[in-house]
Amino acid sequence: MEALSAVAAETKADIIYQIDKVSEELILDWLANNWPKQYPVRLIMEGIDDATRLTFPADTPPQRLACQLIVDPIDGTRGLMYDKRSAWALVGLAQTPSAHTNAPTLEDISVAVMTELPTSKQFKSEQLAATRSPSGETTFSRISKNLLTGETQDLPASPSRATNLKHGFASVAKFFPQAKAALAAFEEELYAHLTPEEERQDALIFDDQYISTGGQLYELIAGHDRLAIDIRPLAFQKLGLPLALSCHPYDLCTALVARAAGVIVTQPHSKKLDIPFDTTTPVSWIAYANQTLANEIHPVVETLIQKHFS
Repeated sequence: MEALSAVAAETKADIIYQIDKVSEELILDWLANNWPKQYPVRLIMEGIDDATRLTFPADTPPQRLACQLIVDPIDGTRGLMYDKRSAWALVGLAQTPSAHTNAPTLEDISVAVMTELPTSKQFKSEQLAATRSPSGETTFSRISKNLLTGETQDLPASPSRATNLKHGFASVAKFFPQAKAALAAFEEELYAHLTPEEERQDALIFDDQYISTGGQLYELIAGHDRLAIDIRPLAFQKLGLPLALSCHPYDLCTALVARAAGVIVTQPHSKKLDIPFDTTTPVSWIAYANQTLANEIHPVVETLIQKHFS
């Protein structure tokens, strides 16, 4: 635990721990030996500077790239390295048609996979995947694997169908001390707006700070949570704080999986995830377990974002 939780590097995107370096080497080796040469790909991955052009095959010129791959090898490092909670390996793949001049956004991802990296005492792991056809049709799969026996089991997507947050889990991401008070003030006012006045004293909305964007999406897909909000970049910018401790594009690269399961994933002022494939752009996002919750809550969220962070 001590060795894996040591800081290996600090990049523009995030702090890289020793546990991150293990998976990084495995991924690079696998791509070098297994990626099909007829589909030249550029890799964008946490831990690798955006200025470093890693392509497979090596040194493929930009005009010959067929697709781009965005990867977060371990999303939820801090929980996993202390053996507290599962992390997730996140992968998104987008084609690079000439119209995009080799610069797709998260909205262009057509294949996404999120794989659970369980704690040492956990013998089951889940893998969720989605594809999107050119016509916009999506497929979804969710499989549980017994790591001791190799047995697999298909599981359904089961986002909550609740129409309010009462007696359910919802979270506004405030993982670190920076801007915690400002985000908590936003959260408190949001829940006050969503709760009838006569119920506010006894209102029960449970908070779960899962320090993993993939993990947060999983909790919505699995029906455990009803709402997840991560607007740290807006709070940091308002307070004049560095934006490094924010969600980044690779953290949200499996939004397609959540959407294919029926979860609504959006940005504060845009339904589209027009977010570049890089490792440094600060990302704000909001996800609802179903469309009814989104219709009810999103207008209030946007109004309060304007009030607190504009």
